[in-house]
Order: sequence, then C-alpha cells, then structure tokens
Amino acid sequence: MAMVLRNVCGAHILPPSSGKLTFSVSSKFAVPSSRRFCISSGPQLSSSHSALPTAKKVIVPIGFGNEEIEVTVLVDVLRRAGADVLMASVEDELQVECSRKVKIVADTQISSCDKTKFDLIALPGGMPGSARLQQCESLKNMTVDQIDQEKLVGAISSSPALLLEQWGLLEARMATCHPGFVDKISPTFLTRARVQTDGCITTSQGPGTAIDFALSLVEQLYDQEKLNELQERLVLGSKVQKEALKSEFNPVSWKAARVPQVLVPVSMGVEEMEAVIVIDVLRRANMNVIVASVEQDLQILGSGSIKIVADKHIEDVKDSHFDIIILPGGMPGADRLHSCSVLKKIIRKQFKEERPFGGIGVAPAVVFEANGWLRGKKATCDPVCMQNLPRRRVATSRVVLDGYIITSQGPGTAMEFSLCIVEKFFGKERAASVAKGLVFDYE
Repeated sequence: MAMVLRNVCGAHILPPSSGKLTFSVSSKFAVPSSRRFCISSGPQLSSSHSALPTAKKVIVPIGFGNEEIEVTVLVDVLRRAGADVLMASVEDELQVECSRKVKIVADTQISSCDKTKFDLIALPGGMPGSARLQQCESLKNMTVDQIDQEKLVGAISSSPALLLEQWGLLEARMATCHPGFVDKISPTFLTRARVQTDGCITTSQGPGTAIDFALSLVEQLYDQEKLNELQERLVLGSKVQKEALKSEFNPVSWKAARVPQVLVPVSMGVEEMEAVIVIDVLRRANMNVIVASVEQDLQILGSGSIKIVADKHIEDVKDSHFDIIILPGGMPGADRLHSCSVLKKIIRKQFKEERPFGGIGVAPAVVFEANGWLRGKKATCDPVCMQNLPRRRVATSRVVLDGYIITSQGPGTAMEFSLCIVEKFFGKERAASVAKGLVFDYE
C-alpha cells in the first residue's frame, strides 16, 4: 500500500450552515510539539488515485469555466470519505482554467470514462463551465444511463438548470440551483433549499453551499457509519463558533491601491480548499491575486491529490509590492512554505512595513509563530496545532484579526476568512455583495 502524506489525523474544519446539513463535533486530536504532520499508510488516495477494491467510484467532470470552489470541495471531501474520485476533462487538454482563472489539471479525459461504472456522477457549476459540460455528448449519455439505473447524480449551481433540466432529467423532481438560474427550472418543482435530494438526484445552490452538498453526497454514497467516520476526521463548526465569527484586536485601517495586490504562495502538500477558496473569493472582489509556487515547477500536487498550476514562481515576485500576503495551510505544504527562504524574506519585509498578511489552517502556527511574527498578537489556527500557540494569545473565533494580521482555523472557515479580508479593504457592503453571489450567509 502506498505511503501518502496527509494532514494531521486528517483533521479539517467545515463551516456551519443554516441549511440541511449542519454537524457539530469537537476535535479529540492533539499534535505533539515535535511532530507537525504524520505519514499514514491508510486507505487514502495517492497521486495515482489508487484505492481499495471496495472504494466507491466517483467522477467529477470539468471544463473551461467551471467553478473552482465547487470542483475542489467535491473532489477533496469525497476523497476524504474514501471514494476513488476521478476528475475528467471534457476538453482536449487535461489542464482546465476555471471561472476565476484557477488552473486545475484533470486526471483523465472524459472519453476514457464512458465505459466505466460509477457510483456517483457529481457535476460542478460555474460559467461557461456548465455550458461546456452540457455540450459533451458522452457525459450526457453517462448521466442519462446513471439516472435510468437509479444511481446517484449530483449537480450544483448552474448545472441543475443547464445540464439536468436541459437534458430532461428533472421531470417531476424537486430541485434547487443558483439563484441566477431559477428561471430555467420549472417553478412547480423549484425549492430554495441549500441542498435538495429527490430520489437519486441531489442539487445545490452554489460555492457557498458546496460543503453541505458534498457531505450530503457522502451520506448517500455510503451510510451513517461512514458519515460518522468522516465526522471523526473533520472539525466541524458549531453554533457557538458561528456566533463568534470573528474577533478583532487593535483595529487598524487596511489601505491599498485601487486594485489590491495579493500574493498566495502554494507548495506541494498545500490544502487545496484553503488556497482555492481564498483565491476565488478575492478575485470575485476584483483583487489582483498572484498564485506563486515555491517549488521548481508551477504545477503542485495538493494534500488531496488535486493538481493546481500556479501563475508564477516565487522568485518572479520577490521584488513586487503586495497589499496582503495569504498563506494556506495543509501538511506538508506549510512546512515547505516555512522552508522557502525567498518567501520568508518577502513576509519579513511585509511585517516590518506593517502591511497586512494572514494565514489559515496550520500556517499561522507552522510559519508565523515559528518566525516570531505573531509575538504579542492574538491569533487562531487549526485546532490540531493550537498547542503550538501560547494559550494567552489564542482567540477562539473562527477568524481573528489583530492589527495587520489575520488568521483562521481551516478549510471550513476559508469563506469567512476571505470575506473578512474583502470587508477590511472595501467595507461590509462589498463583502455582502460577494457573499450573495457565492450563496453564502455572511453576517
């Protein structure tokens, strides 16, 4: 069995929601101070996506313009549940540029999958991605056969309207979709649910409901026991945590040019959900986000075996001005960021000049605390490495701001984290507008 790197104890944080699926568990895992990540020979997927014979088979088709948050969350969460997830490109190339310019490399072409039997077909949305999927005849035939056999199909955002409805697969079925596409679904069977299941078809509204959607598919694909197992490996937001969305200490104004310049460094083993959600949300707010690889190659393999292609190498941006630098977590990704001397020089300059920077997941502890950049500051991080922060400086909110520093707890808090950054630069009205487009409840 292949040895694979994974986040400590597989722990991640998912956001609370007011929708159909909201879970609450507390982390019982602790990370020894001498060990920031572990190596496991468990049934997780390696970069070749090998899986146990009993693993459920899932296909996530992608095309130019699909929504990167929806793609990443679907693949990440389903792989955490133990599914053998295949990303299949409907394009001539494996590399696909998504709706917010995040470049993702698929595992294979859709043409190699039409004879394979899948337990689940999960259709991401986004434009023009949904239209590209709709034009794929082999995908249409696969989906029609899947539903004829009463096997699971999921569609989110624009895909319920542009794929399932247009293919005649929602007849007499309750469904939901992104608010911008409700006029394309029969009003008789349209619901306003965040996640709607009718028979073998599950639909959902958008990027802000993607985690609820993925968890619903996990529950249907496996059973309650499997869902409980997944809950053990996830750190889910509770109602109390939702009420404590953020805490701010020593507030200061964050100022930038008309278009704020943002740096998001990425590395092998980075947590894809944390990176992609931040990039997507900030680009929606019209911020100029540069994704920079600290590796020799632009293409990196994340902790969930998703291949992302960076915009530049870190060397190419070492002399650039950034209004904010954001570090995603994940292991061994955060360790690799910590080991990058060029990146540390860039952040050290940001720190001295009192310009904003932030980290999510394990990054605040592994990178910021280790370099003394959190000294005297309130902060938070992934609960699995919270003990690496001095107790007197830990704040329990999902997002914590102290002066020019912003920290957050994990993938499930990435949406709030990103919207807090938008609010600091542009105000609450812009943050609320971006959240509305995401179909995310940002109070």
